[in-house]
Amino acid sequence: MVKFAKNGSDVTTAAVKLARAYTGRDLVAICGDQPFFSTDDWFICTTAMDAGIPRAIAELTLKFRYNDLGGLQTLFDRHPGQIACVVMEAEAVTAPAPDYLKHVKQLCEERGALLVFDEMITGFRWHLGGAQKFHGVVPHLSMFGKAMGNGFAIAALAGKREIMRLGGLDHDQPRVFLLSTTHGAETHALAAALETIRIYREQNVIDFLWKQGERLRTLINQSIVEKRLEGFVKLLGQPCNLVFTTLDENHKPSQAHRTLFLQEMIRRRVIAPSFVVSFSHSDEDIDRTIEAVNQTLSIYARALEDGIEKYLVGRPVKPVNRRFN
Repeated sequence: MVKFAKNGSDVTTAAVKLARAYTGRDLVAICGDQPFFSTDDWFICTTAMDAGIPRAIAELTLKFRYNDLGGLQTLFDRHPGQIACVVMEAEAVTAPAPDYLKHVKQLCEERGALLVFDEMITGFRWHLGGAQKFHGVVPHLSMFGKAMGNGFAIAALAGKREIMRLGGLDHDQPRVFLLSTTHGAETHALAAALETIRIYREQNVIDFLWKQGERLRTLINQSIVEKRLEGFVKLLGQPCNLVFTTLDENHKPSQAHRTLFLQEMIRRRVIAPSFVVSFSHSDEDIDRTIEAVNQTLSIYARALEDGIEKYLVGRPVKPVNRRFN
């Protein structure tokens, strides 16, 4: 069954609410290595931006590390019969270890919890059926959005009928107020999603994203090697969803060096907070991006030698999750 909404936070919180109603448990285990699941209290309480959230709420959310099956098992051991669900992306910047996702699902079922996959990013990039199809592990609940509507506001919670039905009227259990929004009945986004999915199927969009991403990754890595910047600029993730990290002269993550990279790319008329390709990116766009990257990396290399203050204009960008402005 599927429930549609307008943003990812709403359907992710709806999944957590359903899991709690279905299991009769309160605790939620989230993957602490993955950056974002919802604007709602159950998740934001785990970040540096936790002002205004009661401590009692924060105590209901637990964290585990990606690819650390033993760590997740320890959480279940410490809180027997209390964890309602495990919320995670099947894959983000790190690929799952062999059979990791399969074992996570087995562990959830052994301990009476639900496995919930956040497919906001992976859902229309890894495979049309999501990372769950790509990796062959189907969760109990999953959430989709972002590219699903190609810019229109739409998200979806999908899951097994026996769980999802608690959010509807066809049952004799206590009712779950799943979600309700002022613009929930707007149907333009549903039409956009149908057309988007049709184009994905007929024009092999997923294959295109992987192909263009692989070409971009290969050429950027060549440039990194040519500029002798291995260990200072790194590409992460699958070709269909490339991101990058920037490090300083001591090989430490650096917001200042990230800002410099963004600054120099913008000067060359390329906005690149990531290298996530889209269906509109032609070979010419990839070539233009590579040209900008080559020139930007030359400046980056100089900044490592001469000091970044000589090249950076203005203040460095700040991480999203910070306690003070």
